[in-house]
Amino acid sequence: MCSSDSMFLTVITQYSNKFARLFGKSSGATGKLKVIFHDFPGGAEGFELMLKFCYNNGTADINPSNLFLARCAAEYMEMKEPMADVSNLLEQTEKSLQEISYWTWSDILIGLKQCQSLLVPDSSVMVERCLDTIVGRLVLASEASPCPSTSSTDSSWVRYSCDSKSTESVKTSFSRLTWWFEDLLFLSPLLVAMLVKSMLLRKMDHLVISKFLLYYQKAKFSTATTHEKCKIIEMVIDMHYDMDLSCVPCKTLFGILRVTLGLNISKCSRNKLETMIGSQLDQATLDNLLVPSPHGISYLYDVNLILRFLKAFLRRGNSLVTPIRMRKVASLIDLYIAEIAPDPCLKTSKFLALATAIPDSARDSYDELYHAMDMYLEVHTQLSQEERLKICCGLNFEKLSPQACLHLSQNKKFPSKSTVQALISQQSKLKNLLHVIPSTSSYNDSPCSSSGAAAQKGKKDKTSEQVVLYSGNFDLSTDNEKLKAHLQGMQWRVMELEKFCRKMQIQMAKITKSKASGHSYAKSLPKLCS
Repeated sequence: MCSSDSMFLTVITQYSNKFARLFGKSSGATGKLKVIFHDFPGGAEGFELMLKFCYNNGTADINPSNLFLARCAAEYMEMKEPMADVSNLLEQTEKSLQEISYWTWSDILIGLKQCQSLLVPDSSVMVERCLDTIVGRLVLASEASPCPSTSSTDSSWVRYSCDSKSTESVKTSFSRLTWWFEDLLFLSPLLVAMLVKSMLLRKMDHLVISKFLLYYQKAKFSTATTHEKCKIIEMVIDMHYDMDLSCVPCKTLFGILRVTLGLNISKCSRNKLETMIGSQLDQATLDNLLVPSPHGISYLYDVNLILRFLKAFLRRGNSLVTPIRMRKVASLIDLYIAEIAPDPCLKTSKFLALATAIPDSARDSYDELYHAMDMYLEVHTQLSQEERLKICCGLNFEKLSPQACLHLSQNKKFPSKSTVQALISQQSKLKNLLHVIPSTSSYNDSPCSSSGAAAQKGKKDKTSEQVVLYSGNFDLSTDNEKLKAHLQGMQWRVMELEKFCRKMQIQMAKITKSKASGHSYAKSLPKLCS
């Protein structure tokens, strides 16, 4: 071994345990020594920094631009043994790292960039400390409500920009909270995830965090490959999933969904996104739901996706799904069904699944759903009678308006059985509308009851009941003429309803006889509306 090699080993081995272990027994060896480190942190730059420390008798200029590099080199070379006169490299880097809270914003970014480029396991702890420092600055800045500038290399630990105006626009106020977005775009998706988790622990505004994630995703997508795009959007979804969803607008989630349509993201991330959207389905609009079907599906819109949204919404239970929210979703789904009904490729099973997915209690009226069914049957003329009956199972005839029932009774696209069911339910509703009470003398003294017998005069009713019509001699002043006219209109309407009810009873009796004799009764149904 030559003298230069011997001096090198003498210098290095007193600071590095790794070198001492490798060459402790080779001091008397002859020939040249050759050592190759394939995974040395920072490559030649890191090795040079380590050598300078050794040849300068344990001193080195450690600053934010090389601290993390020196730290990783010290860890790799096991430079942690105590020295007689000076601290070892690991101790010196640890001391410098403890002063990170006094670094400028720019110094923190420089150190974080270097730490990210090292890509060694030993850098993870340093990355966390650096990210925690950044989050601490942002939290303090948001609490103090400063107006930081954009990129700067000043020596202040938080960047401020004074605003002399007493009032500021909303845009300017929000920019005070988002000034750091551009500075952190260099972070990898992995470090962004670590940063956001630290932000959530420090109770930062979730809306601001969401804005940053979307800003990051949009900025990165311009130069990212397809694989990189998947990783970025998966990170964005996973981070939103950990947030308070009340702070994340439904519009934001649907925007993320649109981005994922052309990407093959993981099933786990896609399920998270669908769960988040489903939990806020009552805030969605019809345009949000009109998502094109994936490749290979014949129908126009992705019905399966909407069914999964509904499943996620209903899965939350009655404690979170209030009747008001449920009715909003029911109204939205009815609009969606009406939108997809004309699709000639839409299967009956999918149409019926949507129609029956909403609980009956969520709909006050089934008119919208009936019109959607009417449109679907008009387009899908090839459906069998059995398939048409299945579709009609999604209707609650009791919640159809009189106009819808009358329209259904004349609608040849619907099965005859459904027509009869609609008429029977309408007859039941008319009976309930009529105020039927027993004829007793207890109402003889009432000024509004004397017309009951007159209205029923000439009828041979099988029951002992009579309809009380509000008419007669009204003792009303001139100021109440409008009320009198209104009550008289009510009397006329009740009489008309009573006539219609009797007409339906007669017609239904005829239908029953025709059915018993084996004749078709479908043709007689339209007569009810004459």
